[in-house]
Amino acid sequence: MVKVIMGKKGTGKTKQIIEMVNTAASNEKNCVVCIEGGRKLTYDVSYAVRLVDVGDYPFAKGYDALFAFICGLYAHNFDVSHMFIDSLYKVAGDSDPVAAEKFVRELDAFSRKNEFDIIIMISDDTMNATDGMREFVPQA
Repeated sequence: MVKVIMGKKGTGKTKQIIEMVNTAASNEKNCVVCIEGGRKLTYDVSYAVRLVDVGDYPFAKGYDALFAFICGLYAHNFDVSHMFIDSLYKVAGDSDPVAAEKFVRELDAFSRKNEFDIIIMISDDTMNATDGMREFVPQA
């Protein structure tokens, strides 16, 4: 199942995702993975989390490449219980909301089939999200 945390810069999304990552790491026996673009979370998340900087891996930018990368991470370790993506637009190198929605829908189907949760953080106003993307944003 996919859940999207979305909001403008400075609204506390990073703090929220750090808390969620660390809670999952302390409560789960299985693997928790956090994908980021850069190394800004290195000292904020638990050592038990598999922190992945996409900059360390030479794959083409875009949602198709990111989806394949995530499938590869999962194929390597079937014990994933939670996967977090910090700053989706930055990680994917694409801020097109329609393409992002298509990616989130594909990821949702993949995570449901394989029974793990994915939490995605997007730095953008929810007003810029497609109606389909808003389905994944929990109501406050």
